[in-house]
Amino acid sequence: MRGIFFLLGIVELATEKLDASRQAALRSLLDDTSAPVRQALLAFFNEQGASAAPFLRDIANGPNRSLARHAAWFLNELKFSDPISEFRGFIRSLNYELETGSLLLARTVSPRLDIGECCTALDRIAGRCRELIVEPSTCREKCRILNRVMFHEWGFRGNVEHYTDPLNSLIDNVLTRRKGIPISLGTVYLLVADRLGIDLSPVNLPGHFVVGCYGEGEPFFVDPFENGLFRDGDEVFELLRSHRIVPQASDLAPTPIREVLSRSCRNLVNHYTAAGDLSRARLFASFVEEFEAAFARNT
Repeated sequence: MRGIFFLLGIVELATEKLDASRQAALRSLLDDTSAPVRQALLAFFNEQGASAAPFLRDIANGPNRSLARHAAWFLNELKFSDPISEFRGFIRSLNYELETGSLLLARTVSPRLDIGECCTALDRIAGRCRELIVEPSTCREKCRILNRVMFHEWGFRGNVEHYTDPLNSLIDNVLTRRKGIPISLGTVYLLVADRLGIDLSPVNLPGHFVVGCYGEGEPFFVDPFENGLFRDGDEVFELLRSHRIVPQASDLAPTPIREVLSRSCRNLVNHYTAAGDLSRARLFASFVEEFEAAFARNT
């Protein structure tokens, strides 16, 4: 029973990342085949989630074949998914869809993200909008309803107090905390609009992000960071000028989903760097490189 009490001590000290001392302690227990130790280790690794997977994979591919066999057993039992590889596969597929991409991106940080719960949250917002929309309605009228539901009833808002918090860029956290930055709030807005059949497009402005409607006469633009403020093209240009940006006609064009997701990754590089989490900053920088490489191969 020494092993099980030893492990319980490790569990009490568990953090998101396994440090060197905990890794050494866990290595000493991997080849203990007693049922209590095995079950305790399984519970511990399962609790650690994706942070435990690299540790076990390193041992499974290492020179100690006995430990490698035991590490492989745990990996097989735990059936760890690899969200990072899944997101890289999505990038390389070139089959970009905003909801799938946003959820896969978020899973690279929160592997246990409940995708169904996120989709249900978006469905609930859309369902409330349907209760209020009276057909026939124009796109602008439907956006007014969406603004009312999302920003007033649900309370979504821009996180001006902690703008560089990386959680502002992750859709699961945006849905839970109901605050984010322009691109993440814009993503939620687009995903709800899609459920309602509202034809909107992402617009990556220099230094900002808005949502554009191009289907009814003169285009108009919705700013989710400003509680759904409507702007016409001239007002968008004035916004850019106020930030000392010389506007270009191309700034008002719809943006490909690839660039929306790549921009989200670039934001996370900057925000994780500001937070001192250089490991995750490098990870998201590698995703940006993947997007650029995939685009270059197919142009």
